[in-house]
Amino acid sequence: MKRISVTDDMFLMLERRQQPMHVAGLQIFTLSPGTKMSQVHEFAEELRQFQNPSAPFDQHIVERRLGNYWHHDEGFDLNHHFRHVALPKPGGIKELLRFVSCEHSNLLDRSRPLWETYLIEGVHGRHFALYSKIHHSLMDGVSAMKLSMGCLSPDPHQIGMPPTWQTALLKSPKKPSTEAAGLWPSLRGAFSVAGTQLGTIGPVVSMLYETIKAARSNPEYANVFRAPTSILNQPITGSRRFVAQSYQRSRLKAIAEKTHSTTNDIILALCGTAIRRYLMSQNCLPEKPLISMVPISLRRDDSIGGNQVGVILANLATHESDPMERLAITKSSVEEAKDKFHRMTREQATNYTALTLAPSGIALFTGRLPQLLAFNVVISNVPGSPKPLYWNGAKLERHYPVSVIVNHMALNITIVGYDGRFEFGIVGCRRTLPRLQRFLDYLDDALEELEQLLGLSRVRKVPSVL
Repeated sequence: MKRISVTDDMFLMLERRQQPMHVAGLQIFTLSPGTKMSQVHEFAEELRQFQNPSAPFDQHIVERRLGNYWHHDEGFDLNHHFRHVALPKPGGIKELLRFVSCEHSNLLDRSRPLWETYLIEGVHGRHFALYSKIHHSLMDGVSAMKLSMGCLSPDPHQIGMPPTWQTALLKSPKKPSTEAAGLWPSLRGAFSVAGTQLGTIGPVVSMLYETIKAARSNPEYANVFRAPTSILNQPITGSRRFVAQSYQRSRLKAIAEKTHSTTNDIILALCGTAIRRYLMSQNCLPEKPLISMVPISLRRDDSIGGNQVGVILANLATHESDPMERLAITKSSVEEAKDKFHRMTREQATNYTALTLAPSGIALFTGRLPQLLAFNVVISNVPGSPKPLYWNGAKLERHYPVSVIVNHMALNITIVGYDGRFEFGIVGCRRTLPRLQRFLDYLDDALEELEQLLGLSRVRKVPSVL
């Protein structure tokens, strides 16, 4: 057995019926030319042959008095985790996103390994899809993206490729610890970690004081005490709405070069504008600017398990009507946050993240004092592949992230870079945030607005694959 880390255990403790804590991905493929549609059935039969999953896909939770542990599932049943389904006609993007929205609302069974994969046929044209979800306690978003990309190939002729749950065939995993999960090993590990963490207290407190001091002198500085309440920060239900959109990377890069920004800055600015317009359409735009939590990876190896993530807080300047000024404010807040992290070790960054998110933790765990929230929305940009990829000859056309939302945090925007595009996956609580589909129109308008202001030529929109 392996002890579940404090960070990973937190995602298990946070889970409620209205708050599933899994992350997911939606991949849309096109069958290779000359291939019959019956090939999807053959794919399903091939996937069913992989009956012995690799870690962490073979692990379920064991609860003990001194903590929770991962343990190999001796009675693993692939039929529970892999399912072959078909969309209702006409099998367009509307039906596909509706299916993902419904499945993303459902909790994973804690008596089994915490993951599920759906092979979806009946998709319009010569397409099929894979929707895969895994609990956040098993894997963070960056790890999940690396794994899913690792199961694909740049070679359109490669076949016999394993599924995500068979990671041993992709790369030999590190041998698990053979230490017994007894009291002394647990305490020894805890004291070792504690010693390392205690050494970070001085620098971390100094950094936090620096943040508070800067916020007092600069009203545009994003900090843990400035996030206003909004409809994004109401209690949520278990019902989810998922929408997705793709944009050419070259469009955002052109804006970034014109404004001496990064594409990440442009993504945050576009999201800020879209959020502003969505809130205005609901007659509930706060006077103060909304703050985004932007996760950054602290991982320094090729491992895929667990969570190694820090965060920065970005001012989305939703109070500002001028889109160029909005971009300038957002860019400045991100640069200040990045500079702070560059001066920290990984342990310091982890503890600084914990301290800055402490107010939000109180609200999330207790359901009270929502005014303590450090941020209003999560916006995450996950690196992907710059080149087209294939799975058993089928081309990956779209790769949309499907992330998690939590109570008092009803919206999540996650972006994946793939094949010259940015793929936006947007998840919201269906009841808390009505008409979320409009958000895509506001993103379109925000991008076109910046292009017009900067005198950039209009670029044809990325056509839908369905």
